[in-house]
Amino acid sequence: MKENIKIGLLAIIAGTLVINTFFMGSENENSTSSPEKIAMNPPSSNISASPSNNPITPNVLTPPAPEPPKPSGPPTSIKFEKEEHDFGKVKQDTQNKYKFKFKNTGSNPLIIENAVGSCGCTVPTYPKEPVAPGGSGEIEVVYSPGKQKGQQQKTVTVTANTDPRETRVQIKAEVEEVPAK
Repeated sequence: MKENIKIGLLAIIAGTLVINTFFMGSENENSTSSPEKIAMNPPSSNISASPSNNPITPNVLTPPAPEPPKPSGPPTSIKFEKEEHDFGKVKQDTQNKYKFKFKNTGSNPLIIENAVGSCGCTVPTYPKEPVAPGGSGEIEVVYSPGKQKGQQQKTVTVTANTDPRETRVQIKAEVEEVPAK
């Protein structure tokens, strides 16, 4: 019992030192660790409503979400022949390909800036050159389920100079388990 109390007290002391170092060490260069300074300048005195002065706001643990890339060129529109494809039953460790055909239905060149699968098993390939107004193209998606099994649904997000900037297409499959050899 006494050993648990000692460990608890040591944890509290260590936590206090870490907090004092964090709040006072970097924000107040003239401060020292003396008890008089700590009593006159408690850690809470360094916290303000202004984000630039608040040592907690730098989001060390959670970085800000990246903004989607800005579209290049004037806006246009895209129309897919199909927005969803079902592969049906597929086996584990196979490569399954499908081409999503689309048309630039706007009056400006379509510039696809990126196409990203919702997981590493879904890899899209998209045209890097602008697609003229009225022109068409394809986004090939290769789905490799690896060891996944059962019903699967994956998304490909296409970022382009369209409104909205992101368009999504989906693939589905029922992955059958392949017995280990």
